[in-house]
This record gives sequence, C-alpha cells and structure tokens, in this order.
Amino acid sequence: MTKLLAVFFLFANCQVLFCAVHETPIHPKIISRSEWGARKPTKTIRALAQDPAPFVIIHHSATDSCITQAICNARVRSFQNYHIDEKDWGDIGYHFLVGEDGNIYEGRGWNKHGAHSIPYNSKSIGICIIGNYVGHTPNAAAIEATKNLISYGVAIGKIESNYTLLGHRQTTHTSCPGNSLYELIKTWPHWSSV
Repeated sequence: MTKLLAVFFLFANCQVLFCAVHETPIHPKIISRSEWGARKPTKTIRALAQDPAPFVIIHHSATDSCITQAICNARVRSFQNYHIDEKDWGDIGYHFLVGEDGNIYEGRGWNKHGAHSIPYNSKSIGICIIGNYVGHTPNAAAIEATKNLISYGVAIGKIESNYTLLGHRQTTHTSCPGNSLYELIKTWPHWSSV
C-alpha cells in the first residue's frame, strides 16, 4: 500500500509539473475583420518574409481610446479608411489592434507583411493599442489583452519564442507609442533596447 501511495504521489507531482510547464495559453478574444466591418484590401498583401515573426512592435493610435466594442469597431474602421484612402497602404497597417474594452481587433492578422514600421514590416507583428498614451498607460484590460495576444502568438507558432519586443519609436523617428506606454513595455518580457 505504501508503494502504491508513493507511486500515486509521484505521478500526481509529475502531472502538476507537466501541466505547469505545458499550460495551454489563453485564447484571446479576437474580433474578426467581418465583425468590425473591414473593407477588402485594395492591394494584395504579401506574406511576412520571416515567419514566425522575430519582432513584436507596440504602437498607440494617438487618438481617443475606446471602452465598448461598438466604439472600438468604429475607430478601427476609421484607421483602415485612413490607411487605405490617405496612405495608399492597401489595408490597415497593423496586424492587430487592442481596445480598452479588452478586445483584440484583427487587422492584417498573422503571417502578413505589415505597414506599421518600414524597417520591420516584413519581420514583425505590429500591435496598436487604441488611445493616446503620452501621459497615462492603457487600462488593465488592454494590457492583459496585449500580453495574452503575444503569448498566444508564440504558442501557435506565429511569433518566435525568443522574439524581441520594441516600441515603435525604437524603429523610426516618432514618439509612438507615447511616453507612458513606452515606459511600461520596457518592463515586459523580451523588451530590448536594441
């Protein structure tokens, strides 16, 4: 009986350790392009040159934030219209956008060449947190959603496990993603001063 209990105890400990190491990532709530009312791209969007992406670039929209899905949907549509009609980028430039409603909005999605930071468009996932984060950080829901999206991207093989996290200002001359958000992401795993 003692041997049986010892074997059971050993098995239970192995299960706990195995599950802790191989924990399934949280599948984040991603609002699809059809759900937010995306237009079709006006140009063919090619695939990433480096897949999985070795970089994650964090942006802010430098606009008002949004705390409901209806308002976030409208904001994302306005970004897409601006990127297509004014910038002639063929589609929204970001791979994903995150609202302070805690939802993630599919932009170009995984595996696509971005239009968010010229030196990194072919080798990164661009994530824009909707709002202006010069003087304050995004709310907890947006921060958690962003971190969950990155973890999920790693788990499904869309982002390299040893990815480098950067703020947009590290890739080009800009103040994006705002001073407060930039200081925050410097505390996140994988951030690099490059």
